[in-house]
Amino acid sequence: MDDGSVRLTEPLVRDAGRLRPASWDEALARAADGFAKVKTAGPNAFGMFSCSKTTNEMNFMAQKFARVVMGSNNIDSCNRT
Repeated sequence: MDDGSVRLTEPLVRDAGRLRPASWDEALARAADGFAKVKTAGPNAFGMFSCSKTTNEMNFMAQKFARVVMGSNNIDSCNRT
């Protein structure tokens, strides 16, 4: 199917407002640094939204990440719809 979309083939990071290709190590390190910075701001600085159409196991992992790793109870999976 050719819908005109383009798939990413490598991670991109933003430098001075522009995206540039990066190694996986650099991209993951930047993501980890970002989570660490948010975590120092306190539990209300982080929130996670998960999809009700995913598996129970994936929603469980999302809430574990939010609560155990990030120290936040701010998680919603819209399962009540």
